[in-house]
Amino acid sequence: MTNPDPLLEGLNPAQQAAVSHAGGPLLVIAGAGSGKTRVLTRRIAYLMARRGAAAYEILAITFTNKAAGEMKERVTELVGPIAKSMWVSTFHSACVRLLRQEASRLGYSNSFSIYDSADSLRLITIVAKELNLDSKRYPARQFQSMISNAKNELLGPQDYLLAAQNQFEQVVADVYVIYQRRLVQANAMDFDDLILKTVQVLQQFPEAKARFRSRFRHVLVDEYQDTNHAQYILVRELVGTDLDGMPPAELCVVGDADQSIYGFRGATIRNILQFELDYPNASTVLLEQNYRSTQNILSAANAVITRNEGRKEKNLWSEEGPGAPLIGYVAESEHDEAEFVKDEIRSLQNKGESTPGNTAIFYRTNAQSRVFEEVFMRAGLPYKVVGGLRFYERKEVKDLLAYLRVLSNLSDEVSLRRIINVPKRGIGDRAIECVDLFTQHNEISFWSGLNRCMEAPGIPTRAGQSIGDFVSMMIALRVLVEAKVRPSVIIEAVLEQSGLMSELASSSDPQDEVRLENLQELLAVSMEYEERPIEELGEDEEISLAGFLEKVALVADADEIPEGEEHEGVVTMMTLHTAKGLEFPTVFLTGMEDGIFPHSRTFDSKEDIEEERRLAYVGLTRAQKRLYISRAEYRSSWGAPNYNPPSRFLDEIPEGVIEWRNLGGTSPSLSPSLVRKSRVLSAPPPRATGKKSNAIELAVGERVSHDTFGLGTVVAIAGVGDKSEATINFGQYGEKRLLLRYAPVEKL
Repeated sequence: MTNPDPLLEGLNPAQQAAVSHAGGPLLVIAGAGSGKTRVLTRRIAYLMARRGAAAYEILAITFTNKAAGEMKERVTELVGPIAKSMWVSTFHSACVRLLRQEASRLGYSNSFSIYDSADSLRLITIVAKELNLDSKRYPARQFQSMISNAKNELLGPQDYLLAAQNQFEQVVADVYVIYQRRLVQANAMDFDDLILKTVQVLQQFPEAKARFRSRFRHVLVDEYQDTNHAQYILVRELVGTDLDGMPPAELCVVGDADQSIYGFRGATIRNILQFELDYPNASTVLLEQNYRSTQNILSAANAVITRNEGRKEKNLWSEEGPGAPLIGYVAESEHDEAEFVKDEIRSLQNKGESTPGNTAIFYRTNAQSRVFEEVFMRAGLPYKVVGGLRFYERKEVKDLLAYLRVLSNLSDEVSLRRIINVPKRGIGDRAIECVDLFTQHNEISFWSGLNRCMEAPGIPTRAGQSIGDFVSMMIALRVLVEAKVRPSVIIEAVLEQSGLMSELASSSDPQDEVRLENLQELLAVSMEYEERPIEELGEDEEISLAGFLEKVALVADADEIPEGEEHEGVVTMMTLHTAKGLEFPTVFLTGMEDGIFPHSRTFDSKEDIEEERRLAYVGLTRAQKRLYISRAEYRSSWGAPNYNPPSRFLDEIPEGVIEWRNLGGTSPSLSPSLVRKSRVLSAPPPRATGKKSNAIELAVGERVSHDTFGLGTVVAIAGVGDKSEATINFGQYGEKRLLLRYAPVEKL
């Protein structure tokens, strides 16, 4: 008898078929909990070990950084450190890497900034203001959403303008044209641009496309049901066809149409449902054996999802046995529902059946968490709300990042405007308006306008001086970037020189202490980035401020989920959309009422109701051992009781798998004065930052040596103490203004 292949060992027949498939495109329909990550990682290992594929020939795309990290780790365990040089990343990260090499073809420098949603909204607001649009009639958020949808459909400003069908779309087109022009001027791309611009490079520059086509011989895409049109075209361009002069790459997509829940983000379920039409010679493998849940949970999920018409037929099954029945609970009100959940978690804990850390509470909308938070706080039951105000969305963190982004890219106007008066330095709206008019009149960038602010007509003298001081400080800090100083040192310098640190440190507001801790935490993040082992760096990656900013810009939401033993006692609360891809031994699926879930705004559309049903399926299939389903007979809305009928999805669950506890009844009234307060787990304390020694003392005429710029002569001295700086002539590098506290210079 032949020895089984160790790379296929422990896999069921369908999984083995998916791992060893060779030749044409492959569609793996992976039901919830069917081991798709194992299949993907084994397939990558199989390509390398059995089919001779080199690590650099493989491109694997996932939807979160967390999933990418796990996949790389698991492949490394199978084939060794060579896997580290493989591209395993999110769509956006892969596009950034590609664009850092190719952006110059589209008129960008390769140090372009990446604008997140808030930056893009700020720029759109500026554009709308310039066009004198009424912000009530034309909300900037609506422009942002419509422009994002256009980019997801690969429509540039001119395409959108031509397709505009009414006056409102005409206005959106006007905003889009200027917004895009301003992004290019700022040498910046928003998140949607990362994919749009990559597709442009591949479609418009055959030699660039040929380079990536000849490199990536195997393309694997996870969560294919969540791709939008732009991502679909990107995959098609990277894979290629027989007609473009070289054999197509081997494509493997993994996904589950029943878990397509991101229609509101532009994801299109057609991509997976019509895969065989797009790739006529495709093979399909169905993974139906579930390794996560008991059969009772799967029978409930199967029965619900079967009601959807637009799907491929499949039936999840498990060898785990039936397991405990689902528990249904009809609460009188949302407060009663929260009390029931709290009591049940405590009861399971006391019986030794489940811990709070093994427990998740799911709801349809974020607002539903408030009542659970109140009840849990009163009971002293620790919890974590995933998807509250996340670390990188906090004002002080965004302020510090904006400083760093300007230092990395002086054309970044949105970030510049954010920090010009943070902390307050007497630069008001009037002064900025004067600079704006001056820049428009002279057709120069905002940064150039700040440099020449004293020439701006009508600028108040004191504000002009403050702008001058700000520009001087930024120029001196910028030298640290040019000298390739580590990001953590640049962050320390920014915190100190800008006044961000001293403003918070001298405040008596206890919240400012927390803000200071958040800034320290960002410093700790930069140190972790610097201390990564060399083998974890990409082939073309070096430790730099731009690299650090890129890492931060691409951090995903799911990275907030508590893990490990230190969080053993923490109940996790989140929306159903956030829950996708996760699993918990005990799950409470709450708010199961028509109007809440399915959401009332989906009632008029069959497609929307089908997406809500897929969301229910995702919620049901997160549970491993115990699943509770609850609804309230009424819940308050705008202060008045609102009576909702039971969710239509409840009727679809077979009677034999669920036990109902119709225990309605009253619960103690909750004090409305209870403040909503999320018990966010504190981050690990930041490490010591290693303060620099005091600044070196120099005199005009002295000769010095600098680590990056070589030999130089001191030509001017300014400032005192930690603010002391020297202007030094380095010959071929010209004159540089160095902050002496951070400058690696030695007297000769």
